[in-house]
Order: sequence, then C-alpha cells, then structure tokens
Amino acid sequence: MINSEISEQLALMQLSDSFFPTGSFTFSHGLETLVQTGKIQSKPEILYFLQILLRNKVGVSDVVALIHSYRGCKNGNIEAVRVADRMLFVQTAIAKNRETQRQSGRALLMVASSTWQDERLKTLNQEAVSGKIHCLHPVIFGAVTSVVGLKERNAVLAFLHGLVTGVLGAAIRLGILGHIQAQQILLQLVPDIEAVWSTAVSMNLEQMWSCTPFIDIAQMQHPKLVQKLFAN
Repeated sequence: MINSEISEQLALMQLSDSFFPTGSFTFSHGLETLVQTGKIQSKPEILYFLQILLRNKVGVSDVVALIHSYRGCKNGNIEAVRVADRMLFVQTAIAKNRETQRQSGRALLMVASSTWQDERLKTLNQEAVSGKIHCLHPVIFGAVTSVVGLKERNAVLAFLHGLVTGVLGAAIRLGILGHIQAQQILLQLVPDIEAVWSTAVSMNLEQMWSCTPFIDIAQMQHPKLVQKLFAN
C-alpha cells in the first residue's frame, strides 16, 4: 500500500502515536499497583520495571506473535494470523490482560479498517465480530503494519515505542516521573529495544515465554485497588 519511503515513515509515526485511538493510554501494565503500594517510586525503579517488562515478557511473547502475524498477513495467509492470535492468547495467563489486549486490538482493527481499505483487514474484522479470533492487540498490530506496508523491523519498533511511551506516560500521570526524566529513560532503553528485536526476530511461536512474577502479581492485584486511573 505504501509506495515511498516518506509515506512509510509517516505511517510509522501515525501508528506509534498516542493520538491513534486504540485506548492503549489506559494501560499501566501493573505500574499503578506498584506505585500505590510503594514498590516503585523513583526513576531508576521505573527504568528497571520497563527493562524487565521488555526483555522477560513483551519481547519474548507479544513481539514474537506480532512478527508472525505480520509475516502471515504480508503473504496473504490469514491462517497464520489466527495461529499467532491463539498462541498468544494461551501465553497470556492473566484474564484481565487478555481482556484489555482484546479491547485494544478490536479498537485498532476498527480504526485501521476504516483508514486503510484492505480485504485482509475486512476479513479479520469479520472474524473478530464472529468470535473466530481473539483479536489481541500485538497480533492485530502486526497485521495492520503489514497491510500498511511498514518494514518488519519498523513494525516492531513502532509497537515497542508505543508501549514504552505509554508506560512512561502512566508514570507521569501517577506523579512519580517528570517529562524530562521520561525522555531520559526513553533514550536509556534503546539497547533494550534493540535486544528485543534481535531476539524476537528469530523465535517461533512455540518458543514464546514470559517470566515476570513481580509484574504479574501487581497486575492481578490491580482490580482490588480502591482508586484506579488505568485499566490494568
């Protein structure tokens, strides 16, 4: 669909911008619980939280599913998208996380289908409505970026940039981080994001894993918080 380098760059910015309406700004990935319970209060702790989230969870599960969905959609193989969706659903153990991923994925698919007219997106939309796919956000993001014409690496970078800036935005809204500190952390995470890409690009769906018990427990405790700004 993209026929120039400039068009691809603009599409990349469009999809990774918080202005794109998928509701991802409502996710803290467990950070809200950790802040309210006093376990995270400083810039170094937020940096470490994001490094663990990237390297031990998102990078070895969500991004792997994203890549395989991207490749399948690029080749016109919708079944590969379905498989990535099923595998990631099973890998995502926390029920609340599955639900927020589905909500965000459906929002992304709805907006993308209305913005970029494509039969593959139309098919996925129909299957989401009929319940044939779970419609998890990383899987849909892979399919959409493939349809739009982003390079595989740029699709992954756009996804990771959106996730990291979303968490940093949550930290700012929770009052434990300033805007300049957030930009500093974003720069410090460049090696981690590069490492995630290098690892995930060679993994298959059966190799997906995650090991973030500290974050997982925080996410499971989140519904019990008396006051909540975020969905997870």
